[in-house]
Amino acid sequence: MSPSDSISRVLVILLDGVGVGELPDAGDYGDKGSNTLGNLAQAVGGLKLPHLELMGLGNIIPLKGVPPQGSPQANYGKLSERAPGKDSTSGHWELMGLTLKRPFPTYPNGFPPQLIRKFEAMIGRKVLGNYPASGTQIIQDLGEEHQKSGWPIVYTSADSVFQIAAHEEVIPPEELYQICFQTREILSGEDGVGRVIARPFLGQPGSYWRTERRKDFSLPPPGNTVLDLLKVNGYPVVGIGKIPDLFAGKGFTQTVKAKNNPENMAKILETCGRVERGLIFTNLVDFDMLWGHRNDPQRFAQGLEEFDGWLPKFLETLIPSDLLLITADHGCDPTTPSTDHSREYVPVLAWGKGIRSGVDLGIRETFADLGAAISQALGIRGTGEGRSFLREIV
Repeated sequence: MSPSDSISRVLVILLDGVGVGELPDAGDYGDKGSNTLGNLAQAVGGLKLPHLELMGLGNIIPLKGVPPQGSPQANYGKLSERAPGKDSTSGHWELMGLTLKRPFPTYPNGFPPQLIRKFEAMIGRKVLGNYPASGTQIIQDLGEEHQKSGWPIVYTSADSVFQIAAHEEVIPPEELYQICFQTREILSGEDGVGRVIARPFLGQPGSYWRTERRKDFSLPPPGNTVLDLLKVNGYPVVGIGKIPDLFAGKGFTQTVKAKNNPENMAKILETCGRVERGLIFTNLVDFDMLWGHRNDPQRFAQGLEEFDGWLPKFLETLIPSDLLLITADHGCDPTTPSTDHSREYVPVLAWGKGIRSGVDLGIRETFADLGAAISQALGIRGTGEGRSFLREIV
């Protein structure tokens, strides 16, 4: 029996920003010492993740509170990012078999004047900000002026992002989305940032907060990913939450809206009940968006515990022809002074009722090994990137 004979559905749950230690070149990105999961476990006095512990999470790296298992229920390892940078978009693309050769542009001094002038002319307004900033802080600093002037707040970070924040009562979300869509069209070539991000917020001076109406506008992948190849081969490809945005909708047969971790977990359960084959792909965004970027280790740990508590119910619904892959796209260490992504290895846990368990998958050379395994599992020719680990576990 070939591996593809025994698997008909693959489920990918991506824990956004949950890295497992610095990559060899982390120092080049200012991320020496970053270890999202390991540092988090130390910061909170030990993680309580009994189900992930049984699966072998503590076998990947030493984790306080999560000891390694002699016979883990899943197969375990970690993936190395080959693409330059530490952006969500490039991380997701590489996981699906498309590796960037050049990093997306970043703007440590803000966007150049000619680009801002072009943006202002397009929207018919001036802008506030235009510097790298924490998204939660810049709305406190500029929110009142924004409400008085009606000018949107533009900012960036260490990642390749053009972020536009606007109070929902000043620029309604649908209008903000249209601005972002137009901005995506003018940001190309040398200024082809990975993502334009709409950042709606509410509140009053001294107490502003970002709402869950965030929306990402990514560049379309410049080539085929595993998603495209599955779709061409007649498989359902379902993206839940922010996943379709990161691929500019390319390669999906169906998209499912979800704004936060609880909604993503509920939607993957619901989707499993009606989609019996192909790929179901979701991203638990809160680890990165709410807790990693805000340097909130306590809530980050609590979110992991909530995911861990949900896992048994989810695993019970799966059948022997399912393959579950749990991974991440980069780090976002909440214990370091930085509020940006961190250049880290990411975990991989591979579980299924019809596959082996306890196999050490080691340190993989590229995120694309995950996409190669998905391609082999579903019996299609992949993108040619990565080395599948499927034969080691099936």
